[in-house]
Amino acid sequence: MSIGTVLIQLRDEFPEVTISKIRFLEAEGLVEPQRTPSGYRKFAPRDVERLAQVLRMQRDHYLPLKVIREHLDALARGEQPQLPSPGERRDLADGVWEAGPGTVTAARIGRAELLAAAEVDEDRLAEWESYGLIVPAPEGGYDAEMVTVAKLVADLGRFGLEPRHLRAMRASADREAGLVEQLVAPLRRHRNPQTRAHAEATANELAELSVRLHAALVQSALRSRLH
Repeated sequence: MSIGTVLIQLRDEFPEVTISKIRFLEAEGLVEPQRTPSGYRKFAPRDVERLAQVLRMQRDHYLPLKVIREHLDALARGEQPQLPSPGERRDLADGVWEAGPGTVTAARIGRAELLAAAEVDEDRLAEWESYGLIVPAPEGGYDAEMVTVAKLVADLGRFGLEPRHLRAMRASADREAGLVEQLVAPLRRHRNPQTRAHAEATANELAELSVRLHAALVQSALRSRLH
């Protein structure tokens, strides 16, 4: 089948899927169609079913692509891995499972644990918070993303980068998050729970692409300046 035929088949169950989405999933290694000598994709029925599995796990379980790939690889090895229920999600930073809002789990830690994870003192953490680099969760404590941010800020500090230097990165991240929010807002307002779940999966995918683009742009800029 051509990619256009695959799109038609998938849209019965996944109306929002696009050719760009299919190509992205291929680039991420989640499906590997054959190629004709002239370079055109040739999808087999098993490829279409695999794509449907990926899209269902994104829609129904809110899973990032890395977790989906691990799950499919485990199935291919003959294992029987368990997926989280629709009310759960897997954190992108530390790979821990977190239940719905209000549930106390290992995915949210206290201030003392954050200080220990980042290997900094109270004064340094307070400085990071004053610059908006570290932000507590609304219900208290710090989620796994903030643990990752704290570790990265600490590592950058060892190279002489102070919080005032990193404010631009925070501002850029806020702008990118705002853009993603605008793109998925129509899906999040939908009455269909599956469509709202798809909005979260789409937001995660856009975040992954944004991070990759940022890294590529920084590397390209450095290459041009150092050579």
